[in-house]
Amino acid sequence: MVIHPRIPILSVANATLGTMRYSQSGLLETQMTIIIRAENDNTKAHASFSDTAFILSFQGLVIAKLVADPFDVKKNSSIYFNYEVTSDEIPLDSTRMHQVDLSLKRKVIIFDFKGNSRTQWRVWLLGSVKFWCHLNCQLRFHTSNGTYISSRCSSKSK
Repeated sequence: MVIHPRIPILSVANATLGTMRYSQSGLLETQMTIIIRAENDNTKAHASFSDTAFILSFQGLVIAKLVADPFDVKKNSSIYFNYEVTSDEIPLDSTRMHQVDLSLKRKVIIFDFKGNSRTQWRVWLLGSVKFWCHLNCQLRFHTSNGTYISSRCSSKSK
């Protein structure tokens, strides 16, 4: 008998760039919502997630650290987390100021989003299976209206 458990997945379900203020003196201020989906396709066992943390950054400059308390996802279901990120004014160096200027000209701004979560589920009589889910992607937004340009951002193996 071979057991092929389905691995829980983390993904960015949606995002919105609510506010982006950029001053000529090089101060960047942002407000965004990031919706993370934790999915458990396993029809036989619930999954536990712990040590969940994400870093939102712009050109290597950390904007926010997002965390979640341990949580469970029932068999064959998913749950969503809404992260509201509001930054203070972030002083940018000349290289990052140039990147914002380019982004405004291209009408698309890119933020880096990285993180992970420890997952675990019980496999029948064999015990529990533990591993890490990792996210490493870019969140792209239209600068004119803040809409998210959807792209694959998932911990699922390619």
